[in-house]
Amino acid sequence: MTPQSSSRRKFIKNAAAGTGLIAAGGILPQFKAKSYARIVGANGSIKVSVMGVNSRGLALAKNFASQEICDVMHICDVDNRAITKCLKSLSERQTAEAKGFSDFRKSLESKDVEALVIAAPDHWHAPAALMALQAGKHVYIEKPCSHNPAEGEILIKAAAQYGKVVQMGNQRRSWPNVVEGINALKNGIIGRVYFGKGWYANNRQSIGIGKETGVPDWLDWELWQGPAPRRDFKDNLIHYNWHWHWHWGTGEALNNGTHMIDLLRWGMEVDYPTKVSSNGGRFRYQDDWETPDTQVINLEFDQSKLMTWEGRSCNGKPIEGSWAGVLFYGENGTLLIPGGNSYTVFDLEGKVIKDVQDKVEIDTRNLVDPSELLDALHIQNMFDAIKNGGSLNANIDSGHKSTLLVQLGNISQRVGRSLKTNPENGHIMQDNDAQQLWSRTYEKGWEMKL
Repeated sequence: MTPQSSSRRKFIKNAAAGTGLIAAGGILPQFKAKSYARIVGANGSIKVSVMGVNSRGLALAKNFASQEICDVMHICDVDNRAITKCLKSLSERQTAEAKGFSDFRKSLESKDVEALVIAAPDHWHAPAALMALQAGKHVYIEKPCSHNPAEGEILIKAAAQYGKVVQMGNQRRSWPNVVEGINALKNGIIGRVYFGKGWYANNRQSIGIGKETGVPDWLDWELWQGPAPRRDFKDNLIHYNWHWHWHWGTGEALNNGTHMIDLLRWGMEVDYPTKVSSNGGRFRYQDDWETPDTQVINLEFDQSKLMTWEGRSCNGKPIEGSWAGVLFYGENGTLLIPGGNSYTVFDLEGKVIKDVQDKVEIDTRNLVDPSELLDALHIQNMFDAIKNGGSLNANIDSGHKSTLLVQLGNISQRVGRSLKTNPENGHIMQDNDAQQLWSRTYEKGWEMKL
């Protein structure tokens, strides 16, 4: 056995032990210990390519490489420094030798690659996923699944048309104690749930006023922009601050809010809202940051249900002791899921009646890899779907619905008024200005087409 193989087996064993996987008899009801054994011991690895490996993508590449059934064959990035760093990291996790590409489309031409893992900036998520599906690849796509609602709807059609697995990075849908908590909620542990609250808090600093400068020699700026209409390079944009520009990013709401909104939608068993409103703005600093640093999104649904998400990018005071989390309010009590793999149930007087914790620590403000061991379960769930036809915990249909809710919040924020939406599909009603933000303008030749 090679040192790398030994390390990978140890990683999987630790992941299972750390989450109580074996003791529970299985990861999820549809993913029992027997099928888990098939995954970690099956013959024939799944060969993947990872797109965007500067930060979160580097963590994903290492996590995929650590799985017994997977080999990361290609890593793709427009920053040649990131390629060098990722290749070195992979050599410590797997025996297979990966190749680096600046243009992920070259990787998609390879018949050996079976799946594309997408961790590039938001404006690339849906276009890259569509290209991968059209090339016959499965897709693992980080949240959000799209930059705008129209792209999400295209991906749903594409996944059906090309018959490939598309897993979205709503990793908490594969965390055992979170799954247990959601199931307890659905089974009535706090009675009928009518209100849900989610939040995210951080202490992000100002991004300043950027200057137009020459493009660094390590960056392919043309390909970084890809489907987005062309703009001049600024020195305060790459690699993270694009999140706060509407042209490429989607703000804190989709950067971190998607995870919490997904938990709320899952637990409250709702799909599309009837009314959406958002209040907030860029309040803390005066700089190039366009999206809100302080935002409250409200979503109303049929059956007398309401959810809200609070985002504070520049004031990290925790709520319920956690920088991220959700609270479900019901007729008979409250259920808390903080940022990690745990949940707590309270009665109407605030007394704890059930508390389920996990030894695996989660740092929800870690921008790169807050929960590697737990996220491995989400990756394995995708492998089960590819190898055995198992059910995905976060398929593209579910991922689009959760992404859409916060996209609608951002649209409401940008037009400055509440939106009336169709509860059958989430489409905006009777608001032409808001409808203009349902899709985007693409650089000529980069349009998404089925």
